[in-house]
Amino acid sequence: MEEQSKKQKPGKVYLVGAGPGDPGLITVRGKQLLERAEVVVYDYLASTRLLKHIPKDAELVYAGKKGGVQHTHTQEEINQMLVNFAQSGKNVVRLKGGDPFIFGRGGEEVQELAAHGISFEVVPGVTSATAAATYAGIPITHRDYTASVAFVTGHEDPTKEQTNIDWPKLATGVGTLVIYMGIKNLPIIVDNLIRYGRDAKTPVAIVRWASTPEQQSVVATLETIVERVKESGIKPPSLIIVGEVVKLRDTIDWFEKRPLFGKRIIVTRTREQASDLVAGLEESGAYCLEYSTINIQPTDSFEILDGELERLNEFHWIVFTSLNGVEYFFRRLYERGMDTRSLRGPGVAAVGRSTAELLLKFGVKADLIPATFTAEGLAESLLDQGVEGRNILIPRAEQGREILPETLRGAGARVTVAPVYKNVPPQGRKDALRAELETGKINMVTFTSSSTVTNFLTMVDAIDQEELERLLAGVKIAVIGPITAKTVTDNGLKVDVQPDTFTIPAMIQAILDFYAEEKK
Repeated sequence: MEEQSKKQKPGKVYLVGAGPGDPGLITVRGKQLLERAEVVVYDYLASTRLLKHIPKDAELVYAGKKGGVQHTHTQEEINQMLVNFAQSGKNVVRLKGGDPFIFGRGGEEVQELAAHGISFEVVPGVTSATAAATYAGIPITHRDYTASVAFVTGHEDPTKEQTNIDWPKLATGVGTLVIYMGIKNLPIIVDNLIRYGRDAKTPVAIVRWASTPEQQSVVATLETIVERVKESGIKPPSLIIVGEVVKLRDTIDWFEKRPLFGKRIIVTRTREQASDLVAGLEESGAYCLEYSTINIQPTDSFEILDGELERLNEFHWIVFTSLNGVEYFFRRLYERGMDTRSLRGPGVAAVGRSTAELLLKFGVKADLIPATFTAEGLAESLLDQGVEGRNILIPRAEQGREILPETLRGAGARVTVAPVYKNVPPQGRKDALRAELETGKINMVTFTSSSTVTNFLTMVDAIDQEELERLLAGVKIAVIGPITAKTVTDNGLKVDVQPDTFTIPAMIQAILDFYAEEKK
């Protein structure tokens, strides 16, 4: 009865401004609403990367509209859709690019909701006008240049008989003009401004896909901008900025000067572990496409580990060779009603700094970290400690390199390999990955383990080496270390970037150094 009553409660619609394109520019309130949405109706200009915040069972409706293309839904259909979802008791987020009330037709949508007595809330977003200017290095107001700015639409309602834009007053009465949706009508806009008194030498900037890694900017003057736009091939969605403040772009352009700006990089690390790599690359301007090539799952049987957990105090070392080994070992430890106090006897070794840092989060400090973050380096460090007659437990993947346990056994250690997780190639997204490679716009692929290489090649599914080389033509390959590099070269491919230290920060720096050298 309680569930039935809950479903009968009226729904509510939240108009949320998604910002200009960078998913990081959504407001905290907007993100909170996405996280509890039951339905999300989203626009062409709203970043699809924001959809990762919504619940898995939420209903997604694409309602994108772009000029010159048949709309997925008319505005009237969108209005009615919002009404219908709310009347069925749904919690609805209407995700709109930029700000809902600045040329976003949000006013029309809430009018329709109000007419039907539906509760709503409007969450402002970073409007594309200020974002386009800021990300192009142009302050739309500056006390040395102008204290006034106007936002204008370059695409009025085509059914209106007369324009609402007072071009004679706007042309000379406002310091900075920011014109939305004006590319198609750019010659008319320029003609009106010059005709009504704006100096033909006035600087103009056009900014496309502002705040995204695909941002493109061109700068000219009123008398040359139309030709400049034709030459550059710039298309919607773009904003036009007219005014003397455009001159400041030469001094304070910051976004497009980032070292990896415009680079499209495929990240193959597991989704759960990709955040540091993606964040570091995107901070430097790259556009990362996440294609997880590994799906980590718990092992089918914990029989070996369960048996050893009963006698942990008999082990001299517990050796962790990966982040996943740490994660799934402790999951099982806790499931068995145990905790970190059970590890007070054995020494703990970690293959590298990242693995050691994760151990710390579980309350365990690694006693040994090798100088070289590989299985070989770990084996060498353990041998230096003396392992003959020692009991060593290695929680790891079901399938893994045998170099570490074999080396330790060869030195007289009693080694138990306890599987705690397995690598399962993820299903789906194969077509999307191939489509990205077919565009020829991918600059680099990153690999952080041998399994990411192997599974990536499985996803690409090239019919032969010739097709593989065609798909990866011009694509640079970055690897985290020599083991991963060997898997790449064993498959007939060339490694372009490899750091000296086998960590994610070092890998990011190596990629930065590579492109810095390429620019020289």
